[in-house]
Amino acid sequence: MEPTSKNGLPETDEPVVKRLRAMAVDDIRALLAPYGLAVTCLDDGEPIPGSFWGDTEAGLVGDMLYVRPDTPVHSALHEACHYICVDGPRRAVLHTDANGDDAEENAVCYLQVLLARRLPGYSPGQLFADMDAWGYNFVLGSAQAWFERDADDARRWLERHGLIDAEAQPLGRCRI
Repeated sequence: MEPTSKNGLPETDEPVVKRLRAMAVDDIRALLAPYGLAVTCLDDGEPIPGSFWGDTEAGLVGDMLYVRPDTPVHSALHEACHYICVDGPRRAVLHTDANGDDAEENAVCYLQVLLARRLPGYSPGQLFADMDAWGYNFVLGSAQAWFERDADDARRWLERHGLIDAEAQPLGRCRI
């Protein structure tokens, strides 16, 4: 018998975040198709190729995003945004680690918020909660506080590289 918590749900070491099994994978495929990123959904328990963190985390190999039904939605969006934000030479050899700097990592986080707005069944509010539960670390204490009050540099980075317009709308293309 599995141990249960006070609310009667099974205890787990993993944070409670929205998983892909609660969404239509075809919606994620449609969201990422303009960027040339394909999505392969593996079965639960299968190893995820290109996963930087392992376990249930999404993986990147070339132009393929690997996920499972138990992959957190925020992880799929984060890795997809790495693909979008890396420059062309790194994208050509992308495998597991995008090797970006801090400015690029912030841009990745910002872009995943913008894409969360466009993903049916998900939202920036859910993304912020998932990021906080998973342990993203922001100086202001939460993902939402960072996005609303300390992410201007990330937005400018995305604009400078032609990934969003002046109204912070994603343009459906990857960094050159």
